[in-house]
Amino acid sequence: MADNIISTPSGFGGLMRYNEEYPSKFKLSPIAVVSLIIAVILFVIALNIFFPVSAG
Repeated sequence: MADNIISTPSGFGGLMRYNEEYPSKFKLSPIAVVSLIIAVILFVIALNIFFPVSAG
């Protein structure tokens, strides 16, 4: 069993590095993302208050 040694090139070691940065069409700040999430949550709550779904 000790004879089956697999060697990898020293630069890779089984890990591939892809381009981590890519140009995006949408540039949003973290504050804008959090604000959008809060706005959606408040919108859903308002819909549930003004237009309740009848169970049954």
